[in-house]
Amino acid sequence: MILVWVTSLLLLGSSLLVCLERLTALRIVEVNTIAMAQQGFMESEKSVLACEKNLSNLSTLSENTCFIQSISKNHWLITSKSKPAIQVHVALDEKTGIATRLNWRQVFE
Repeated sequence: MILVWVTSLLLLGSSLLVCLERLTALRIVEVNTIAMAQQGFMESEKSVLACEKNLSNLSTLSENTCFIQSISKNHWLITSKSKPAIQVHVALDEKTGIATRLNWRQVFE
């Protein structure tokens, strides 16, 4: 009787260790995924910001890392080409040439 009880405790302990190993592996995957997503968002934000700053003179951009669309007079829609994509709605002041960000969103496919 005692042997069965000890065996069940050992099996319970081993199943607990297996569950802890799986949880640890999932946590490592989660942390790496979050780090990669944050890096992607920072790259997308940098490319959108560069396009936003040079919106008044697009010919100065050496390489275009964004899709730029005119919505209406002095209103532009800038979308990053890198993933995850960020889309920004910008109003451009004609006199000063300064772009003001009205809103932004993540683009889902």
